[in-house]
Amino acid sequence: MAIKVILIEDESGIRKLLRKIIERNEGFEVAGESDNLADAIALFRRTKAEVVFLDIEMNGASGLDCAKIIEDLEPKTKIIFATAHSEYMSDAFELYAFDYLVKPFNVERVNHTLDRIRSFSETMKHDDLDKIVKYERGLDKLLVKGKESISFVDIKDIILVQRENSSTVIYTRQDSFITSAGLGDIESKLDPEQFMRSHKSYLINISQIKKIEPYGRWTYIVNFKDLDKDALMTAEKYEEIKKRFL
Repeated sequence: MAIKVILIEDESGIRKLLRKIIERNEGFEVAGESDNLADAIALFRRTKAEVVFLDIEMNGASGLDCAKIIEDLEPKTKIIFATAHSEYMSDAFELYAFDYLVKPFNVERVNHTLDRIRSFSETMKHDDLDKIVKYERGLDKLLVKGKESISFVDIKDIILVQRENSSTVIYTRQDSFITSAGLGDIESKLDPEQFMRSHKSYLINISQIKKIEPYGRWTYIVNFKDLDKDALMTAEKYEEIKKRFL
């Protein structure tokens, strides 16, 4: 299936150029366009795009806020900032953008970004919300309370905690638990020697790491031994974990 791309850009000429470049690259599909940030999130939700070309400043509004919402909905969305405002670069990096294009950009530069996305994509080939209410210190468990039930989650079995569709999901070897609690709340209840906030949207069990490899220009992807899912890791955390083991 084609990789879905949306364009969020207020300049029609830039959108037209990007569309032409993208459509000439095999394996990509432009699923929609928006010329304003107010409609951008609705477009993303509707198309479930895997790649977003996003202008950082549109009609005086900040695209960074839009990027934060998109990453909260789906952390693995590949956001490519396309802008003439290079002073925003450090803020964009903090959001772990997949890439950053400074206008005016050339066709080969965009093609290179699309090639990297295609390469990564080929390589990588619950009802009501619950709430964590407490940590049972003596039992080494987290209690996840639902409307009609309580789940006891063994901390040693937790492999990954991630933000997903505006909720938080706790993954163990065999189960998953959805909660409205934030990552920070869960992180405060776990041993920092065993668990690491590898990315603003991911909390991982270090002992379960199987492999770490590059994912974006400033991001890495983490594979686990006992879970068929993966997580993102920032370059800063990658350096930190290397120091732990080397």
